[in-house]
Amino acid sequence: MHYSRYKRKCVTQYVLIISTFGLIFFSCSNKKSENFTHNIELNNQENSEAPEGMVWIPDGIFEQGALSGDKMAMQHERPSHTVQIDGFFIDQNEVTNEQFSQFVEETGYITIAEREIEWEEIKKQLPPGAVKPHDSILQPGSLVFKKTKTSVPNLFDYSQWWEWKIGTNWKHPNGPDSSIDGKENYPVVHISYEDAMAYCNWAGRRLPTEAEWEYAARGGQNEALFYWGNELKKLNEYANTWEGEFPVSNSKLDGFESLAPIQQYPKNDFGLFDMAGNVWEWTSDWYNSNYYENLKSTNQITLNPKGAESPYNKNNPIAQEKVIKGGSFLCSESYCASYRISARMATSIDSSMEHLGFRTVVTRDMLDSQN
Repeated sequence: MHYSRYKRKCVTQYVLIISTFGLIFFSCSNKKSENFTHNIELNNQENSEAPEGMVWIPDGIFEQGALSGDKMAMQHERPSHTVQIDGFFIDQNEVTNEQFSQFVEETGYITIAEREIEWEEIKKQLPPGAVKPHDSILQPGSLVFKKTKTSVPNLFDYSQWWEWKIGTNWKHPNGPDSSIDGKENYPVVHISYEDAMAYCNWAGRRLPTEAEWEYAARGGQNEALFYWGNELKKLNEYANTWEGEFPVSNSKLDGFESLAPIQQYPKNDFGLFDMAGNVWEWTSDWYNSNYYENLKSTNQITLNPKGAESPYNKNNPIAQEKVIKGGSFLCSESYCASYRISARMATSIDSSMEHLGFRTVVTRDMLDSQN
């Protein structure tokens, strides 16, 4: 077998399987709640006390999960269930290259994508008898998107548009020869769950729960599919997504072909930017295929849910996966469509990709304990 083909095959079989990228893409009116106006007034008062770059999200109750009329929703977004959330502060934007650079400079932290790959650790996440690939492949790197030259009949074969590039990481997001120079205000990407948690610990923050993230993304619009309402045709005005035939051509109607800087689109009614598209965002919740069913079965309002106690994906039982939210610049109507508020996907905790970042939250109790 030609070496390049062998290399590509190994990457597909080991790197993509380990990171379970394919499972990431597994694959009403604009009326606000009666308390929304009052909550916005409270929100403005609380924002005067918010840490720099953060926004106060007021207490509230909402239906987490897919709306009944959402034809694009996937099964794991159902059933919807009632959730009550206590107020918290959340980053107005996704964590940027500039912010992450400061963290690395002060701590010397090395991200997972920059570390040497240990085969013995990888084997623990693979079926018994997995054969070790060539050492030239087991090198630090991450996954980068590549457009295909022709139409793709099978959109479940994600190996067609993901390429493992040695030397790719948050400082070199498109390969070893790329740089983040001049992109200080872009979301930091190629960030694993462990990397995001390390940043949070340094900053005195934490990741949002899935329920907190979804509640914040709604901005008080409890009957809307998208943060701007229910009109899909407005997508290119409100989010950085894939416009055109995925993964062949992107018309860039939204102004960008790939990653965009922060604050390029309107903020939601809580004052948050990029809660749809651009990059996926980590949450603290374990992904569990049965979790929504379990919450619904209680027939009660769930207070501040923190996710399942342990991970379980019926399609990949050995996976250690967290929930990610928000969609990315690769989402289109024909593929992914996860710019919807209720959309949720699972990804391995050691995954890092070109379209995966995060934002942080902090509570008053956390701030009080730091003083």
